[in-house]
Amino acid sequence: MRFCVSPMWEVGPGMRLLRSGAVHPVHGPWVDQVRPRLAAAGLDRGLLAELVPPCGYVPDFLNPVPSGPAPTRAEELASIRATPEPRVRRDLDRLREERGGLGPRARSLYADPRAQLVGLTEEIEAYWELALAPYWARIKAVLDADVFHRARQAAEYGTVRLFDELHPAVSWNGSGLRLPRRLRPLPAGAADAGLLLIPSVFTGPVPFTRVAPPDPPQLAYPARGTGRLWERRPVAAAGTAALAAVLGRSRALLLAELEVPASTTELARRTGLSAPGVSQYLRALRGAGLVSAHRAGRSVLYARTAAAENLIAAPTGPA
Repeated sequence: MRFCVSPMWEVGPGMRLLRSGAVHPVHGPWVDQVRPRLAAAGLDRGLLAELVPPCGYVPDFLNPVPSGPAPTRAEELASIRATPEPRVRRDLDRLREERGGLGPRARSLYADPRAQLVGLTEEIEAYWELALAPYWARIKAVLDADVFHRARQAAEYGTVRLFDELHPAVSWNGSGLRLPRRLRPLPAGAADAGLLLIPSVFTGPVPFTRVAPPDPPQLAYPARGTGRLWERRPVAAAGTAALAAVLGRSRALLLAELEVPASTTELARRTGLSAPGVSQYLRALRGAGLVSAHRAGRSVLYARTAAAENLIAAPTGPA
C-alpha cells in the first residue's frame, strides 16, 4: 500500500464537476471562475468532455498507474499517449455500453487511438492551464498535508485505523477492505500488486476506484482540508505593510489582490495602477518566484505560488 498525489486525479473529477451544472457547497468559487473560461475555450465540447460524463464511468486509461509518489503531469500525459490501442478500445466499449453510445470525438478516438491520443493530451494540457494551474499551489498543499497526516496515522495506529478514518464508505473488517458503494466487486487477486491511495480535492462525496488488472488498483478519496480550500485568505493590513517594506507597496498590493487568480487588466482595474505598471511589477514578482502565469484563452492569468502563500502566511509580529 502506498500514497500518491496524481495530477490526473484532479483533471477528471474537476471536469466532471464543471460538466454537472450542480451548485457545489465547497467548490462554488472555483466553478464560478473556471466554467466561463472552459466554455470560451470550447473545452466543454471537446474530447475530454465526451470522455468524462457528469456521472458514471470514466475510461481507466485517463488515470495511468503513477510512476512514483508524486508523478508529474508530463509523466502522466506520456503514459496516456502510450496506452495500447486494445486498452483504449476496451475502455471505450465500456463507456459506450454504460452511456448508450459515444460522441463523435470519442468515435474518432476509437477508430484511430494512436493519432487521437496526442490531441487528447494537448486538450488536457489546455484544460490544466485554465482550470487547475492557477490554483495548483493551494490544491497541492491540501493533498500533501493529507498524505502526511495519513502516513503518520498508519505509522502510529496501524492500517485498520487508517482505513476506518479514510472515508465513511471505506472500512476494514479484519479480513478485507470493504467498499459497499462500489457497483462492481473488487477481486482479492486484483490487489496483488498493492493498493494506491490517492487524495483528491475534487473526488467526492464518495471515493472513486480504478481497477484494471494487471495494474494495481487505485482508490481516490476526498482529501482532508478540502472544505477550507477556497476560503478567502486575504493579506491583513499588518501583513501588507510588512510585505511592502520588502517588496514595495505596489508589488505587495498586487500579491494581496492575487487571492484570486487574475489578468493584468483585471488587476489594474482593482488596484488603480496602470496596466503597464502592473505588467512590470508582475514580471518582477514572477522573477522572484512569487507569481506564476497561465494561459487562459486570449488572457494570461497570474496566481500566487506556493512560496508566496508561505510568505503571506508567515507571522508578522515580533519574535
